[in-house]
Amino acid sequence: MDKRISVVSIIIYDRESVSFVNEILHEYAEYIIGRMGLPYEKKQVSLICVMMDAPTAVTSALSGKLGMTPNVSVKTNTAKI
Repeated sequence: MDKRISVVSIIIYDRESVSFVNEILHEYAEYIIGRMGLPYEKKQVSLICVMMDAPTAVTSALSGKLGMTPNVSVKTNTAKI
């Protein structure tokens, strides 16, 4: 399978969704090369940036699962390296 480097940006609007997002990310731990998460108290959101080295199908599956989570917004940027 062809692997790609991707950055998945996640915005969580409700803290109730944080644990579910973490469960999903844990499922894909073998593909995650880095992660940074910050709570932004001023706007009452949590921001997570996940860097992955994974096949396109895996990255799409992760983004799809996260995108179906209530109160979560996801965007993925993939490099053609």
